[in-house]
Amino acid sequence: MSNSESTLLEERIDQWRSYLLRRQAIGSLDVIELEDHLREQIDHLMTAGLDTDEAFLVAVKRLGALDALSREYAVEHSERLWKQMVLPDGAERASRGNSKEAILVLCLAVAAALLIKLPVLFGLRIEDHTAIYARNISFFVLPILTGYFAWKRGLRGGAIRLFAAGYVLAAVFANVYPFSGNGNTEMLTVLHLPISLWLMVGMAYAGSRWNQVAGRMDFIRFSGELFIYYVLIALGGGVLTAFSAMIFDAIGVYSEDFIATWLLPCGASGAVIIAAWLVEAKKSVIENMAPVLTRLFTPLFAVLLLVFLGAMLWTGRPIDVQRDILIAFDLLLVVVLGLLLYAVSARDPLSPPGPFDVLQVVLVIAALLANGAALWAIAARISEFGFSPNKVAALGENVVLLINLAWSAVLYIRFLRRRGSFAQLERWQTDYLPVYAIWAALVVIVFPPLFGYA
Repeated sequence: MSNSESTLLEERIDQWRSYLLRRQAIGSLDVIELEDHLREQIDHLMTAGLDTDEAFLVAVKRLGALDALSREYAVEHSERLWKQMVLPDGAERASRGNSKEAILVLCLAVAAALLIKLPVLFGLRIEDHTAIYARNISFFVLPILTGYFAWKRGLRGGAIRLFAAGYVLAAVFANVYPFSGNGNTEMLTVLHLPISLWLMVGMAYAGSRWNQVAGRMDFIRFSGELFIYYVLIALGGGVLTAFSAMIFDAIGVYSEDFIATWLLPCGASGAVIIAAWLVEAKKSVIENMAPVLTRLFTPLFAVLLLVFLGAMLWTGRPIDVQRDILIAFDLLLVVVLGLLLYAVSARDPLSPPGPFDVLQVVLVIAALLANGAALWAIAARISEFGFSPNKVAALGENVVLLINLAWSAVLYIRFLRRRGSFAQLERWQTDYLPVYAIWAALVVIVFPPLFGYA
């Protein structure tokens, strides 16, 4: 941090301190304790890449969860940060940097959009080679996204070679196996390969901070925000596409073929890069969307799982182990885990337990019970009809989820009983991330030859 930035920060902190003391509702010793916590938050946010002004305001907002006066201060002084985010030309130097990066991101998005049509040059139409496209869909976007973050974080040499080797190895396993047409192992490869490769995106995103809990937690936040931004872009793109088709149809120019073969696939591919850039540009602002939605949907999913468990006990009917049902059920458990992750990422570790923490524990325990019922049904199906790729993959995924949720429940209950810290739960969640990628890689590499590529 330069001398001018240091001076600016001290002026901001002095202004905040004076505000609290002027209100005469808090003692000087309490202000000193809050100031220590404020400086810790500012250091963490500036390490994550925010500038001095942004880091200060975001830290004050987070401190507002512990102190009512800090919350009032954040509300009164947040307008300046909002203007800075909406009007990037407020700072001339930042504007020039943002413009250069925006041009780079636009070029990368165009490259991703064109890459998805590259197989057409080799005579591989999507309609005729759906399976090949599906197996390689990750390679049209994720390497570009990894490269963008590697450039953004200033990664060099060994890290770049590691990423390149990882993508080459993944491409080999995705394409050399002699899969049976539309077989189960091919579908498992399609579903699990992006999960495994997403870990490399995370390593590039976190950069040198990947070995730190805070770095991996930032990647978790990024993943959720990326999904939300992508959905919003997709909804806007859908409206634009509908109006485009309508107005061209009005003059007798029918664009359905162009939309289906070019606009939709290219737009879907390029939008990933744009959404990632938007999240990166607005990261760690006053309130991220993913944690806000977590607050909304946690009670809803808790009620859903409790009602489901009650209905299963009332009817005495086990879970029907079919492929589509297994996929839907696993997705439900992944959503529950996501709600837990984003609740953890948004919570101040120093805050005492509250009602929402109790609700989180209810959700996790309900998910554990539902997971146990699914495992029982899968095991019963395997013992009756033998092993199959889908059943073994579902069994492994449920075991991976079970371990994560079970220990999360233990750590959360310890925290509620004030026998453990919230930081232990946060560390467990971030340390467990590679397990999902490792399991997905095993499915991609081991399952096809193990089950005869069927």
